[in-house]
Amino acid sequence: MRKMFSALRDEIFRYLASLGNGQRVATKLDFEGPRIAIYTDRPEIFADRNRIARELVNLIKKRVIVRPDPSIRAPREEVERVVAEAFAGHQYTLRIDEELGEVVLTIKTRDVVVPIDEAVVSELERRLNWVFVVNREPPMTSTTVEKVRRYIYGAGPERLEVLRSIGERIFRDRVLQGNEVRITFLGGGMQVGRSCILVETKESKVLLDAGINAGASKISDAFPRFDVRPELIEELDAVVITHSHMDHHGALPLLFKYGYRGPVYMTEPTLPLMIMEHLDYLNLMGKEGELAPYSENDVRVLAQYTTTLRYGVVTNITPDIRLTFYNAGHIIGSAIAHLHIDEGFYNVVYTGDFKYEETEMLGPAVTKFPRMETLIMESTYGATPVPYTREEAVRLLAEHISRTVENGGQVLMPVPAVGRAQEVMLVLRRLFEEKRLKEVPIFADGLLIESTAIHMMFPEYMSPRLQKEMAEVGNVFLSDYFTLVRSPQQRAEVLESREPAVILATSGMMEGGPVLSYFRKLCGDERNLLLFVSYQVEGTLGRKVLKGMREVQITNEEGRYEPLTVRMQVEKIDGFSGHSSRQQLIAYMKRVNPKPRNLIFVHGEPEAIGSIASVARKVVPGASIYAPKNLDSLNLTGD
Repeated sequence: MRKMFSALRDEIFRYLASLGNGQRVATKLDFEGPRIAIYTDRPEIFADRNRIARELVNLIKKRVIVRPDPSIRAPREEVERVVAEAFAGHQYTLRIDEELGEVVLTIKTRDVVVPIDEAVVSELERRLNWVFVVNREPPMTSTTVEKVRRYIYGAGPERLEVLRSIGERIFRDRVLQGNEVRITFLGGGMQVGRSCILVETKESKVLLDAGINAGASKISDAFPRFDVRPELIEELDAVVITHSHMDHHGALPLLFKYGYRGPVYMTEPTLPLMIMEHLDYLNLMGKEGELAPYSENDVRVLAQYTTTLRYGVVTNITPDIRLTFYNAGHIIGSAIAHLHIDEGFYNVVYTGDFKYEETEMLGPAVTKFPRMETLIMESTYGATPVPYTREEAVRLLAEHISRTVENGGQVLMPVPAVGRAQEVMLVLRRLFEEKRLKEVPIFADGLLIESTAIHMMFPEYMSPRLQKEMAEVGNVFLSDYFTLVRSPQQRAEVLESREPAVILATSGMMEGGPVLSYFRKLCGDERNLLLFVSYQVEGTLGRKVLKGMREVQITNEEGRYEPLTVRMQVEKIDGFSGHSSRQQLIAYMKRVNPKPRNLIFVHGEPEAIGSIASVARKVVPGASIYAPKNLDSLNLTGD
């Protein structure tokens, strides 16, 4: 028995003995990923499981869940009958997990915000002695979510073994002691793309993000520099993913392809969105006849090893590191990662991509942390100030669309499937509601439809203001203003139409997806407008067109290169980006609390990083400023 777990077990049993008047109340203790699972055959103990778990967390500083022993669980038939009575008139699906003693109840509803009656759930748990997990499934059912559920819940005993193996990693005895933290940049140094940062202590190795570079011309430039650390696959303790964009998680399946079998941590919305993007990538590779660097099985294994966390939940991820996620305001589920190292010896905050401003969908990034010595901060827009406010950006959007429509043209907006698509949909809806924009057809095509369905499942990650609005007026994403293009036939009809319209299509950087079909059709007419609302990475088609290239090539449906002449208008509005503007980056540094001793800038092109770094010396006086290149390492101490 490990010393660490043995000590924890003894402390847990002492506490439980006090509840049972000295009698045994636990039948088993088990690892369950970053949690310790306590199984009890005493119904009264299980009924009080939430209070017991809270008190144990305060006592042992580890996450705990109390589960029912099989001997006290109601039979499956009774569970199905009682649930049917409790939710009569509702559409739902039921999954019963015998391994963990869980009943997963998914309620289908038209509304996004559906209050789950906790009293009803508690009564079901008390009556049946099963743990109930209640999810919502809005009307735009997500095929990705269903596949993720099959990956995880369909594994059965395999899933339980995965959880145990993760727990064994986390709760192992510490071997090495030390007062050093080493940070190595395997990607994202002086560039936008392939974000990947290795944080090392004497005991642990944790990876922050594992992305790809969408605009890379060579395969060697597309992925993080794992080649310089071939032993990392075996030595790595955990991977932390900040959000569901490919430049932050695109290389993750590769780790599993080459043998990584450790935990991956992310927020709840990030998991299905990430899986959606990987499956879409594999589908695209298959259509183009290209060999993908990983398989769907690698994605399936990745899902099984993923643990989702909510904002503000402190979780042990290694023997000497605790992780807490905070809202980053970038896209739904985006997180700032706080690493609490060695009982407070050192604290690292990594912003990932963040937005320090309230948007239509999300609240601003969090600025207050318990402790912080080092801040690793994105700097995408560090060089160029946005010349207008958010509301001015909305006004510009309305003006561009109105002008194009009045001239008989169509507006094509390449949008990333996750984040910008939903944000723009909400902005357009507001403009129509406020009569600031003449109503025209809005067509939404591509992966953004599936992504929007996933967004509907997590309203608690949206801003309080938007949650309130949805509770009052219903599902804002199913507005009559939007027409979802769900088939090639529908797309053909839109392509043939010459009527003024707004078309939202993926991908956001024009590197694939249905946006290319629309671009091919519309680019030759100067009445039409190509309107960018998101960042365009160097090397992508979107970036080339934005910089003024008018003779371009795309890959057509036959897989052949096709030359195109761009005569349509091209504009970009920066105010809708999910990244912080230069002004917002500066404001964030001013307001972040506590002030960091070390400030590290990543995820920016050299000009952007150089510019914001020079300002940082004035904004955060006394802090050491770093602008690392890929493969640079920093050795930090708690002195």
